[in-house]
Amino acid sequence: MTFVNLSLLAGSALVVVPIVLHLVMRRKPKLMEFPALRFVRKRHETNQRRMKLRHLLLLLLRMGVIALLAFALARPSMQFSGAIGSQEAPVAAAFVVDVAERMNYKRDNQTRLQAAKELAGWLLSQLPAESEIAVLDARSLEAGVFQSDRGAAKSRLERLEAAPNAQPLAVAAAEAARLLKTSRLERKELYVLTDRSRGAWPEAKTSDVAAKFADLPGVTIYVLDVGVKDPADFALGELRLSGNVLSQRSALKLRTEIASQGISGARSVELHLLDKDGVPQKRGAESAELKPGEAKALDFRVGALDVGVHQGYVKIVGQDALPDDDARYFTVEVRPPWRVLIAAPNPTDEYAVFLAEALAPAAFRKQGQARFDCETAAWNELGKKDLKDYSAVFVLDPDPAEPTVWQKLADFAADGHGVAVCLGRNARPLDSFNASAAQQVLPGKLLRQVPRREGDLRFDTRNLQHPVLRAFGEVGGTIPWDMFPVFRYWEFDALKSGSSAIVSYNDGRPAIIERPIGSGRVVILTTPISDRPNQSPWNLLPTGDAWPFVILMNQLTTYLVGNNDEPLNFSSGQLVTLPVESEPRPSYLMTGPGKISLPVTPDAQLRQLTIASAELPGNYRVRAGGTEGGFDRGFSVNITAEQTRLDRADDKQIGAFFAPHSVRFAQTREQVDREISVGRVGRELYPALILALVAFLALESLIANRFYAKDVAQESKSSNP
Repeated sequence: MTFVNLSLLAGSALVVVPIVLHLVMRRKPKLMEFPALRFVRKRHETNQRRMKLRHLLLLLLRMGVIALLAFALARPSMQFSGAIGSQEAPVAAAFVVDVAERMNYKRDNQTRLQAAKELAGWLLSQLPAESEIAVLDARSLEAGVFQSDRGAAKSRLERLEAAPNAQPLAVAAAEAARLLKTSRLERKELYVLTDRSRGAWPEAKTSDVAAKFADLPGVTIYVLDVGVKDPADFALGELRLSGNVLSQRSALKLRTEIASQGISGARSVELHLLDKDGVPQKRGAESAELKPGEAKALDFRVGALDVGVHQGYVKIVGQDALPDDDARYFTVEVRPPWRVLIAAPNPTDEYAVFLAEALAPAAFRKQGQARFDCETAAWNELGKKDLKDYSAVFVLDPDPAEPTVWQKLADFAADGHGVAVCLGRNARPLDSFNASAAQQVLPGKLLRQVPRREGDLRFDTRNLQHPVLRAFGEVGGTIPWDMFPVFRYWEFDALKSGSSAIVSYNDGRPAIIERPIGSGRVVILTTPISDRPNQSPWNLLPTGDAWPFVILMNQLTTYLVGNNDEPLNFSSGQLVTLPVESEPRPSYLMTGPGKISLPVTPDAQLRQLTIASAELPGNYRVRAGGTEGGFDRGFSVNITAEQTRLDRADDKQIGAFFAPHSVRFAQTREQVDREISVGRVGRELYPALILALVAFLALESLIANRFYAKDVAQESKSSNP
């Protein structure tokens, strides 16, 4: 316990005054003569005991009044936690400032980051002399340090800006705990300035951060709220594209969603594509009427894109308090239709009919909209075929072939292409497929055919993590594979290292197996996709309303041609890699938002560009060698939706990060000043003591008036018999 005015505590010595008055002003007994002395003496003894008790009670009350008055004037305070000391003792203070993009939310013509910097600047001026000060933010995971002086801390604070790739605030708080442990000052204070967004306090980090503070004694934690309790905002969700790399004959499809928080109304969202000069051209618009807390999906479609790089953005029309979540940027690369070679036994057209129709339907071919150019060739003539102009090769139900054919397929895959082999009834004798030439392509040795004439065997695609299967996740519901049973398939012996099942049967054995070879891949189907229903088929996959087969073959072919291996859309702070020519140039020039213009040096061995400096959201371009025949690639960067979430965390969620320490929450300067005073000096007992003093005075007055009134009445009666 500490006292603001310790000298006034000496006034408690005045409690002797009631004692002296009590002794001096004691009533003298009056000599009265009565005939019945025996009864008078009894009455006298009873009255004397009663008077002693009354006077003792009044004496204690009056002593208590004086003691409480002296105690209250001394202004005592009680320190319930943290270090004990005065307001002027130096402290080790760490300021953790939230710099996520949501801190750009504007209210009263001031962003939340500006409000945080203003409040932190005021706090800096209030710190005691010789304090150690550190300013940390959630921009990166760099180690924090105490600033050399108060001016350096203020300068660091003023330079803070919103970061599109800010780490969770809890991570920065953990770094502050590590830094405070290094200070030799007894008193330690942590100031967290935040809008209290839930995204800044992920539950997965709770135990890690709490462990940092568990062994940090003498720390007082202040969470200073600079946010808005009732935010109002329209926001766009993540942007999903039909593909990063598209065929010239396919349309670009985009999907996003618009969500409302704390506001209702109609909003229009526009799609813009940049022309060759970088000027945005409107290519579509969608509108949505929203209620608070509601979200609606928006779909856009753009066709007739020329070969090359195309960039653009989707943007909410109009302005709101947080512009950072009103736009999403994208990049796609359009290439000529992928050429796919289908090799099969004669008659090749009959074997290839199901696959060719799934990849390039006749109606699409006539309209020039097919994504793939499918050609057929005889399996026994594949050794004479030049494969360099093809993106992928399918081999349907092959029979034994010359070793040179298998070698050619292995080399084709190793060069970065895709090969699919669909095994069927022609895979005999086994020795031919288990020979070293075929094993350059196959994922293992064939063991036996497995018959399942019951019709209860089917594909199992519940695990949708592989790129080949992700499209089924967008379909929703259960895929009716039981309508397309498998009656027979090939079983492999132990798979080779690196090989894995993409799809399994419901009996657990592999149905589709992937094997990487060089920079390409080989995919093996253990059952054919070329049997007709009237041929005692091995399965019914391509028959009837076979939409699952169509999706599966299109996704598999897209995977084989390498479309899924070239991401062009990244999150802020994510490492960007772009492939370059087989003979890289010495340097490339990257341009981007905010007039960014930086040279980039390629990795000649990996034949790729690695870019770690793309943080600002927007569209980027990497060029070299001029506009005609030179290198020209692009990519886009977006902030994650988590960076702009405005829903707020409660006291309990935030407090869990700092257990076992208690957290002091404040919002206005007055609240901050009061909480800091309590944290440093303790909670003053003055109000409670004054209330107790008033209660004692009231009780003393009540009892004294009652007692003296009785005494006066008794004296009056005795004087007027």
